[in-house]
Amino acid sequence: MNRLMIALAALAVGGCGASNAFGDDTTETEMSCAALAGLEIANIEITSAEMKSAGSFSFGANPDSTTMELPDHCYVEGISNERKGADGKTYGLGFALAMPANWNGRFLFQGGGGLNGTVHPPLGGNAAGDTPALARGFAVISTDGGHKGKGGFDASFMADQQAALDFAGQSVAKVTQLGKDIAKAYYGQAAHHTYISGCSTGGRESMLAAQRYPMLFDGAVVGAPAMRTGHSNFALRKAVAAFNEIAPRDEEGNPQLGRAFSSAERRAVYDGLLAQCDSLDGLEDGVIANVQGCDFDPGLLVCQSGDDDACISQEQADAIDKAFAPLVNSAGYEIYPAFPVDTGMIEGGMTFIPGENFFSPGASAGQTELDIDAEDARLRNDPMQGRTDSYGWTNFSTFLDRGGKILFYHGVSDAWFSAYDTLGFYQRADSANENWGDASRFYFVPGMGHCAGGANTYDSFDLLSVVVDWVENDKAPGNVTASRKKPKPASTKLCSYPEYPHYTGGDETSADSYECR
Repeated sequence: MNRLMIALAALAVGGCGASNAFGDDTTETEMSCAALAGLEIANIEITSAEMKSAGSFSFGANPDSTTMELPDHCYVEGISNERKGADGKTYGLGFALAMPANWNGRFLFQGGGGLNGTVHPPLGGNAAGDTPALARGFAVISTDGGHKGKGGFDASFMADQQAALDFAGQSVAKVTQLGKDIAKAYYGQAAHHTYISGCSTGGRESMLAAQRYPMLFDGAVVGAPAMRTGHSNFALRKAVAAFNEIAPRDEEGNPQLGRAFSSAERRAVYDGLLAQCDSLDGLEDGVIANVQGCDFDPGLLVCQSGDDDACISQEQADAIDKAFAPLVNSAGYEIYPAFPVDTGMIEGGMTFIPGENFFSPGASAGQTELDIDAEDARLRNDPMQGRTDSYGWTNFSTFLDRGGKILFYHGVSDAWFSAYDTLGFYQRADSANENWGDASRFYFVPGMGHCAGGANTYDSFDLLSVVVDWVENDKAPGNVTASRKKPKPASTKLCSYPEYPHYTGGDETSADSYECR
């Protein structure tokens, strides 16, 4: 065989250069997808490897299922370090890896949710607008975090030491590395950049990737991180106790939390909030974009003589103040910050003020008092929280020195984790790292609940492109467009802290009519 034929054969095996819709150079594969089933990597069993043709794929259950267009891709499932735990259960890092036929050379770890326990389809859709990472040419991996669980919040795995350690953070590095090894075998070359993106538990995983594994990751997108769930749940119990104090009692004297506010009283609070804060961003559209400028005072809604039911009692106003306020101990130390008062905290799919969709994990139905100092001490000495939480560590020196970038976002109407807590971490990291402003941004998402959704919000935005452009092209983030499809298609700007989108005139549904101030 002459040199030309050898060169052509090498191209056929090693892959041909091409480009995708994003203008990225792409690489084809070196080996067949099916051949990966026989790939030998220590402590890894590949249970299936199947080539999936391009087309429309549906995920989730109706009526919330999502359909998206995906390219030809090799779909690999497997498990790493499978073993029998001390409790007799089978443990191991279950994973799914999707590798597009035309690869852009990037690798993405898709963050999990809740207490993990399920391997979700590896798409890379978090904060990626309408085009998930897989459709852009990323190789994407997801994992169950080292255990199987039902319902998303099955904590039984905590009895096993290694499973608990995997959930606390070890799974992120282990699964990322094994996925990169498989991708290298498949494509014949290593990924040139590695990213991670997730929200809630996935947001915590994205944080700890940059905190604990600074040599492994180049960029991270962090959404509403579950960075100290013991503290956030404690703050929610404090809020429940405040509302229980004013709730009507049943015949046995137990608080009827669902009756603490009537629907008319909740509407009075909602309308009062808009009256006080909606116009601060230049437009009365039901979206409070000037988050920092809103200083809501429920006392202004207290009924005066002759008022109808479009008002609240002084007791209800006091309960709102107490529920949303920071949680502090007897020494005045802040255990958890205030929750912002936003529209979705009052009316929406998951509310902070009691109503049909009231959300409060772990709260006692009849609780009216808390031993704050005792619970504070317990949290400080909880070994699992200490290992799992990503709140404390702010030394990003190695990550930043390598050119790493990290973006944070949080829905202002998140009734689970306060957006102010994520902002507080961002500010502490800014103080701890000299060049933080050259590597990180924080974004409030007005009206958005926990990770997505909201009756009046713009919850579709592409921070994945932003972090990639910053890492690889040194292009610092400018204005980010946020959009929605309901109640009608519209867009606005997502502004990095401390700026907010201010309406300047013109088409209210166009991002061009807003500027970051």
